Amino acid sequence: MVIGVDPHKHSVTIEVVDGRERVLHKGRYGTDTDGYRQMLAAIKRFPQHRWAVEGCNGIGRHVAQRLVADGETVVDVPAKLAARARVFDTGNGRKTDPADAHSVAVVALRTRDLVEVRPDDELVALRLLVDRRDELGRTRTQTVNRLHRLLLELVPGGAKRFLSAPQAQTLLDSVAPTDVAGRVRHQLATELLAEIVVLDAKMKASDKTLRKAVAATGTGLLDLYGIGPASAARILGDVADVARFGTRARFASWNGTAPLDASSGAQQRHRLSRAGNRRINRALHIMAIVQIRHDTDGRAYFRRRVAAGKTKMEALRALKRRLSDVVFRQLVADAKKASPGGHTEATTTSSAADPAPTVGSSDQSQPGLAAKPTTPHLNDRPTQPRRSTRTRPAAHGPNARRPGPAENHDEPEPPQHPTPGHT
Repeated sequence: MVIGVDPHKHSVTIEVVDGRERVLHKGRYGTDTDGYRQMLAAIKRFPQHRWAVEGCNGIGRHVAQRLVADGETVVDVPAKLAARARVFDTGNGRKTDPADAHSVAVVALRTRDLVEVRPDDELVALRLLVDRRDELGRTRTQTVNRLHRLLLELVPGGAKRFLSAPQAQTLLDSVAPTDVAGRVRHQLATELLAEIVVLDAKMKASDKTLRKAVAATGTGLLDLYGIGPASAARILGDVADVARFGTRARFASWNGTAPLDASSGAQQRHRLSRAGNRRINRALHIMAIVQIRHDTDGRAYFRRRVAAGKTKMEALRALKRRLSDVVFRQLVADAKKASPGGHTEATTTSSAADPAPTVGSSDQSQPGLAAKPTTPHLNDRPTQPRRSTRTRPAAHGPNARRPGPAENHDEPEPPQHPTPGHT
């Protein structure tokens, strides 16, 4: 028996179907304590069953975690699969709660590799901390933008783009408006500056808490150049069990750094993927920008791609694809260290909050691999002893030790075909 669940904030609609997709029970229950108990009582007459909840990464998370805590077996049904089942079912694709519950149950019956939900208290804690850190960052950016708008009218020429609190204080101290509007602007700018100081302190404390939480997991992500506590926590929280990705190509497809195959007939081309987990894609983008700005092998790889005829945006995407492999290898190494059994194949068990690993994009690591590679290194890389490839210095200053390269030495460099103008 499969119990399809269409979750909402205050209610859930369920439908019980057997192996022949015959409907045995359906109903709507509240998500409060009484409604939850009534739903479990109604399911007691079906001893052999499993739950299929739509969107365990979103609105269905609270229901899925409660069921798992009570010892129930729960699988996560992506909303995209449920929508496809509803469209091709009878009823002209009408979207109602009972129809959604039915489509969720049908998908669970017909699909074998759905992600099984499991308790993830530590990962949930990481996600909560990194979500809070992102909120603080967005709030600070908005506050700085408001301050820029006022400084433009108070200081001739305004202020530079990246403005720190001490620099803003110096600018405010340099002006003493005499008109009424100017004094009000000065007062509001002072209040905004005080908010920025408070936000900076909160962000610093949040980074410290995140660093401790990430270090407690034993991961080596913080040793990779360009990954800070927030990015490491985001990667750990969203990836959870790296074993669900059979290869690094699937991981790149999931995070949106692998290009999509757009070939037709004799024309062979690939285009930029806008699918995938955009939060992980952003973390990889930040990692790439940090490596480009400093004297790293990532910068050297970026410059070689530009010298080979790529645009800067295309070279950046190629670097992000390489860094995806670096992060994947580190996650696999962490998994091997935590479990002596090692990382062999993908698994169907994962976290309740994990996005589905299949995003409908190409599984190709990169297009256009040479049929008979002559060297495991990059074709344009001069032959020389390789340096350490994993660690980064404790500081990013000019005297810091050079980090390892961002390149993937497992296969030769293939051509890239991204779409310019989008990161």
